[in-house]
Amino acid sequence: MKRSAYLSLLSLLLLFSCTTRTNHQVLTGLDNIHQHEKLFRGKRVGIITNHTAVNSRGEHVIDVFDKMEDVTITALFGPEHGIRGSAEAGAKVNSAYDPTKGIPIYSLYGKTRKPIPEMLKDVDVLVFDIQDIGARFYTYIYTMALAMEAAAEQGIPFVVLDRPNPLNGVAVEGNILEPEFRSFVGLYPLPVRHGMTVGELARMINGEGWLANGVQADLTVIPMKNWRRSMWFDQTGLKFIKTSPNMPDLETATVYPGICLLEGTNVSAGRGTTAPFKIFGAPWIDGAQLANTLNAMHLPGVTFRDTTFTPVPIEGAALNPKFKNRTCGGIHIVVTDRNHFKPYLTGIYVVDTIHRLYPDSLQWKPSHFDRLCGTDKIRHAITEHRNIKELEQSWQKRLKRFLEKRNKYLIYK
Repeated sequence: MKRSAYLSLLSLLLLFSCTTRTNHQVLTGLDNIHQHEKLFRGKRVGIITNHTAVNSRGEHVIDVFDKMEDVTITALFGPEHGIRGSAEAGAKVNSAYDPTKGIPIYSLYGKTRKPIPEMLKDVDVLVFDIQDIGARFYTYIYTMALAMEAAAEQGIPFVVLDRPNPLNGVAVEGNILEPEFRSFVGLYPLPVRHGMTVGELARMINGEGWLANGVQADLTVIPMKNWRRSMWFDQTGLKFIKTSPNMPDLETATVYPGICLLEGTNVSAGRGTTAPFKIFGAPWIDGAQLANTLNAMHLPGVTFRDTTFTPVPIEGAALNPKFKNRTCGGIHIVVTDRNHFKPYLTGIYVVDTIHRLYPDSLQWKPSHFDRLCGTDKIRHAITEHRNIKELEQSWQKRLKRFLEKRNKYLIYK
């Protein structure tokens, strides 16, 4: 083949490859917003957002709205970690003012977690665009829900710009939250891994009458294109942006629904290290002993490697981590098959095993552990040395009913 003909063929193949990739890349709700401009034309818009709200071209939602004709941004709202995503977990965030745009930035993780009427007085349409990670106790979905509730009470339309569930939309796992354990890490009867996008969750929260006093929001979800339920985030063609200071990548998000349970104990979940949630331990844990015991269970899709680590202060992520400056023995959790891995069940086995091996050292933060689990039955099962398989079986009926109920709110196949 002549060199010129070879180069021409190569160019065509490269062009075809790029076109194919573009056609199959997931487009977020923000990417598709221009097909819905009539929702915003002539309106004053409030946006609930943070640093994760970019489209496939890297443009932030605020800049996209700024460029829209006959649209005025009059208020911004930030969730936990703030609108820039830099505040430590649980740290209160103050409201502020953006002098360049001349608009207020209201914190929904400070004096209030729900917009008050004064914050909405200059807003005609309220928009939500934040990347979630697919776990019941990640707080962004409750910021969305309370804002939707406030919008409904004020008669303001609410628009969700949809984004992928990074952990896919097929796998659903865990017990359903019980009403007496409602908190800002679990407001509604959802399993720990719900397998829904924020847009689908908004539809369910609104449709099931879960908002206060049964109010109904005037809700619009601007859907994604090309997203399929089986997709993990790294299959979308989108760039994973650290969703919070201790959620740097998809691998961390994959183990988070289970290892987060350690936050309700005196075991370090790896905050104050470069691998939060992927490593865990304590000064009184023998990593090799714990790894051998966990590996002997042959839990699906995961293996455990012993390690040591020393938590240190990290500004904006963990200023005062558990066991600061102390050497901890522990585990590096390695997911070997993410489609078979059960993160929440694995987390329960981890806590149960630590309790069995170190009953005199493990301490509970019972109210927080129970809030994360959405029940006290799991803690009681562990302390009473009950069978974890039977515990898992006990929540299957309610989980099946949840799956049947959620079907009418799903947007994607």
